[in-house]
Amino acid sequence: MAKIILVEDEINIASFIERGLSEFGHEVSVAYDGVEAWELIRKETFQLLIFDIIMPRMGGLELCKLYRQNYGFQSPVIMLTALGTTEDIVNGLDAGADDYLVKPFSFQELEARIKALLRRGNEEGLTGMLTCGDLTLNCITRRAERNGLEIDLTVKEYRLLECFMTHQGCMLTRSILLKDVWDKNFDTNTNVVDVYVNYLRAKIDKNFDDKLIHTVVGMGYIMEAH
Repeated sequence: MAKIILVEDEINIASFIERGLSEFGHEVSVAYDGVEAWELIRKETFQLLIFDIIMPRMGGLELCKLYRQNYGFQSPVIMLTALGTTEDIVNGLDAGADDYLVKPFSFQELEARIKALLRRGNEEGLTGMLTCGDLTLNCITRRAERNGLEIDLTVKEYRLLECFMTHQGCMLTRSILLKDVWDKNFDTNTNVVDVYVNYLRAKIDKNFDDKLIHTVVGMGYIMEAH
């Protein structure tokens, strides 16, 4: 069971989700816009947050950024939205969301995502530092450092880097990365993996002679230090 805040301006959808989450044993607080949600968040601690993107007064992207700025990565955030293009997914994840669910969705899928994020959070509490060559990743603070240079990472950049660093020397296909990093199977035509690999390379490889993320043409990617 988890203490969850649901922020959804469509009353019928909010009622449906709240009822389902409650049946699974979660304690649910509901807000109908971002400003109302922020007032609740400042008063209480939630183990998981679910934000709709398009809402009155303050949208989900702004609310997510505000939460991350003030509370860091204390709890995972799931975005709910009717927008489903790769650009929309990237925008949501860049705002600090851990996952992204496109409407309409089944409640079983939402509950599966919640379980995965809560389980992952518990597992990460036991981890420490990962290293690859002169790159280190602190799994508690989610900060990376290479050759003394601190590197800030978005939520999904961190997830992707963590996946690479825990599977060093192994070729990871795009489908494996989608499953491990995003906990889902996107349309096979999506380029979200390539987009985020490029983001990550720009931060950890661009200014260094020794490249750590390598492309396996036609197959995927591999991380290793030479």
